[in-house]
Amino acid sequence: MRTDTSPDVLPSRDHLPAAGRDVPVLDVVIPVHNEEKDLGPCVQRLHDHLARTFPYPFRITVADNASTDRTPQVAAELTGSVTGVRHVRLDEKGRGRALRAVWSASDAPVLAYMDVDLSTDLNALLPLVAPLISGHSDLAIGSRLARSSRVVRGPKREFISRAYNLILRGSLHARFSDAQCGFKAIRGDVARVLLPLVEDTGWFFDTELLVLAERAGLRIHEVPVDWVDDPDSTVHIVRTAADDLKGVWRVGRALAVGALPLDRLARPFGDDPRDRGISGVPGGLTRQLVGFCVVGALSTLFYLLLYSGFRAFTGSQAANALALLVSAVANTAANRRLTFGVRGRDRAVRHQAQGLVVLAIGLALTSGSLAALDAASAHPAHATEVAVLLAANLAATVLRFLLLRAWVFPDTRTDATPRTGTPHDPRNAR
Repeated sequence: MRTDTSPDVLPSRDHLPAAGRDVPVLDVVIPVHNEEKDLGPCVQRLHDHLARTFPYPFRITVADNASTDRTPQVAAELTGSVTGVRHVRLDEKGRGRALRAVWSASDAPVLAYMDVDLSTDLNALLPLVAPLISGHSDLAIGSRLARSSRVVRGPKREFISRAYNLILRGSLHARFSDAQCGFKAIRGDVARVLLPLVEDTGWFFDTELLVLAERAGLRIHEVPVDWVDDPDSTVHIVRTAADDLKGVWRVGRALAVGALPLDRLARPFGDDPRDRGISGVPGGLTRQLVGFCVVGALSTLFYLLLYSGFRAFTGSQAANALALLVSAVANTAANRRLTFGVRGRDRAVRHQAQGLVVLAIGLALTSGSLAALDAASAHPAHATEVAVLLAANLAATVLRFLLLRAWVFPDTRTDATPRTGTPHDPRNAR
């Protein structure tokens, strides 16, 4: 993954000023590779639409991805003949590479891009960028899969698009509906912080950008679009799909091990009304309780299955100890990640050691319960043993949660953003 050079925290979203700007409010990027035929009509049509309908200053940037035809000459002619058009030349191919280069260098507060074929109806452009200008959202995407979208394309592309988005929902838990539509926008301040974390330089760039933004809690606005498939598209579907699946695996693995500092992308505490604390209730307590209950229920089931398995070839005390040890390691890891939001490997060994101390309490309670049962009955039924163990585990649950919250995973932050593995990192105290 790329080295993170981003600021520690994003500023609050503000409505952009309505007048008095010396730079364009909107910079629309058109990434192209060997598009000498379509580039001229595309830029002219886009410029005419913006000049007629867009109420703010704008710029159109042609990002040439190492074209070998007359695309550079056409772009240069447009720069000289159409006001507000500029041309950037890159020596390597890659849509993601082009967007990263232009967006990173742009001084516009709102950045957008669209495909050169203009498959998307331009009437959706103002609704796309308006939430970013107003300060309502961080990113905006056009969606061909929204119910009110009107789309004309072949069955093969329709199937691939829907299948890909289902894969994203199933593997990366994405909630946005259309990752591949070539019609997106982002606030400039968000781009400057988010782009250093995006590794892909090709077609998966869009998906990676959206997944990281969503995982960081940024707001993504979706706009239903009217979209007509370009029958002359040069996109290689099979190769692009294979690259996308590799990207899904890479990003999923990075998220699973906490390799990305997504906590740095969170908006300041209080920027979202849902972040405002309720008097007398510790921050994040409700979410932690829900997470702890879910993890606890699954851990208890896992423990009982392990106990039943170990009990088949050993005594009740040994089976109980083994089942508790294995389930406790899994329980601590799950609570660390899901309940208390600690990411990364830092202090993971210490957390597991503290979790084993908490285990000792559960072991004392459950072992004591079994000892009492054995004293009361020489040969207790297996169902009775399970019932006693279940009651003992439930009795230890409240104490276990309090120890995990106050001792193993103490929250030293002043807000409710996700934590890294270092509780005393000054980035976590805003």
